[in-house]
Amino acid sequence: MMKPESVKLYLDLLKKTLSYSLWQEPPVPITLFNETRSLFKWAAVLMLSRALATRDLVVMKRRHLTDYQRSNGQIWPLYADTMIGMRRLDQLQSAVETVLAEGIEGDFIETGVWRGGACIFMRAALAAYGDEDRSVFVADSFAGLPEPDSRACPADRDSIFHRIPYLAVSREEVERNFAKYGLLDDRVIFLQGWFRDTLPTAPIGKLAILRLDGDMYGSTMDALENLYPKLSPGGFCIIDDFFLGPCRLAVEEYRLAHGIDEEIRIIDSCSAYWRKTVEE
Repeated sequence: MMKPESVKLYLDLLKKTLSYSLWQEPPVPITLFNETRSLFKWAAVLMLSRALATRDLVVMKRRHLTDYQRSNGQIWPLYADTMIGMRRLDQLQSAVETVLAEGIEGDFIETGVWRGGACIFMRAALAAYGDEDRSVFVADSFAGLPEPDSRACPADRDSIFHRIPYLAVSREEVERNFAKYGLLDDRVIFLQGWFRDTLPTAPIGKLAILRLDGDMYGSTMDALENLYPKLSPGGFCIIDDFFLGPCRLAVEEYRLAHGIDEEIRIIDSCSAYWRKTVEE
């Protein structure tokens, strides 16, 4: 285990590296988020980009981002390994350190990992603090978000996340990201597939940190129904997309149905968490 000051320096540098906070965000290709534009703008950008591609040219767009936006994870970054921002990384570090200090039983999991940054950080923190028992579960389809099922989950009917290739990161890329930080080992456990298929039979006994980043009602509810009962008293339930309407609705309905009244604490403009106080 590292010395306390070394742990602090290592984890601080890792957070800045994972979030790309040490560097300015570069311009992005105008095609990157084209799926979110109106049909007319989508077609115009597509035609322009195809015409320029014949000459090996790409149009880039400069983004004017504030420190607040970057710190609060309000952007979709080009090079970062996580999009959750420094404030959510700080909270995640605090959660890890708390469960280790208090001996809260259980492994860690994130449902919806993108490029893997938050899971990489959790595995790094375990290594830095010398914990050799806990595992980090990495749950994702590794193929983007599911198409909305408006019949089963009416709150998701307007979701367009499934149409955005940027959100689809392969398992191979996430594994490479773990490896480049020296953190890919047998205590990093991948759960590949839709949450409704993988989480009910996941080999998880107890959890100390449950981090949900599924964006949608259905994904959030699948994670809560299958994993929250495994969260140990004193464990953290972190909702990355708490202020997205469908996600928040799923959280509120689940809490109401199960009589969960622990205080919800706001992390930043996107996310929140609470600590489980009783066994359910």
